[in-house]
Amino acid sequence: MPAVAVTCLVDSAPWVLANTCRVCFASPGPIYEPEGAAKDYWRMARAMFAAGFRPGELIHNCFSYHFVPAGSMMESGAHALGCTVFAGGTGQTVQQVQAMAQLQPAGYMGTPGFLKIIVEKALALGVPLPSVKKALLSGEAFTPSLRDWLDAHGIAGYQCYATADLGLIAFETTAREGLVVDEGVIVEIVRPGTGDLADPGEVGEVVVTTLNPDYPLIRFGTGDLSAVLDGSCPTGRTNTRLKGWLGRADQTTKVRGMFVHPSQVADITRRFPEVVRARLVVSGEMANDTITLKVETACSGPDALAEKIGEAVRDVTKLRALVELVLPGTLPNDGRVIEDARSYK
Repeated sequence: MPAVAVTCLVDSAPWVLANTCRVCFASPGPIYEPEGAAKDYWRMARAMFAAGFRPGELIHNCFSYHFVPAGSMMESGAHALGCTVFAGGTGQTVQQVQAMAQLQPAGYMGTPGFLKIIVEKALALGVPLPSVKKALLSGEAFTPSLRDWLDAHGIAGYQCYATADLGLIAFETTAREGLVVDEGVIVEIVRPGTGDLADPGEVGEVVVTTLNPDYPLIRFGTGDLSAVLDGSCPTGRTNTRLKGWLGRADQTTKVRGMFVHPSQVADITRRFPEVVRARLVVSGEMANDTITLKVETACSGPDALAEKIGEAVRDVTKLRALVELVLPGTLPNDGRVIEDARSYK
């Protein structure tokens, strides 16, 4: 079954909003998401506890409260944990510094980049922020270099992986070994362009199922790439772990005026049981494209197989391609099905 979202917000959106949610948000698309009345509706409290937040603390929330649910996600989770929230929102850096200096929050919730901006502004203003010792970060990549920079300024930052549709998907612990999958969702890693499960450790698209009665999503394709880590978290949490965010799965590419999709590469490989994996490489310069389908196979008689695969490429994509047969395990484990290696100079 392909990775696809099955939601309750289609033609019946007004009825659903009137009967199952107390707040409505909008994300680019537009896609309208409900927030139900359940306590910790987005299931964020577990990630906050793992990041070190405890009941009775004040948390400075710098996620947006406008249109998108990010601010409400964090606030509702903090309330479920027993914390008080300062609704900082985005922007107004000087005012953020002033509020932190006066209210002395225990920590911060928001994007890692904005926290760095706040700390740098505080240093420039000569305003110490000694109370801010921890942070739960999301919304953008949290690089090791930024983690070390925050640590040098006395802030232990931990990341979580969440979306506006699903809420919390996975979160980091003090072990800093991947992200532990939240217990309220079912996560699969599939090969991009297909609904086929990836092999253990193989990079693929994150597909999530949530049986939320207000907003159920079945095999929702996030478009993000990740992979499953072996074993359990050293902290004792036993759920599946992800390696973290490893890029985007959407690899649709235009070649000689024709769009080529990962699902088409999957259609080609399904025709040949001898094929383990495939990767379409687009090279050359714009308007002078060359495409090569690299195919992992242990099959003998490569000439006949390559010819048949080439015919399948023409049938599916309407494009001619070179076919290169390689041994299993040769292609990079990075989740890419289509690689655009053209020169754009």
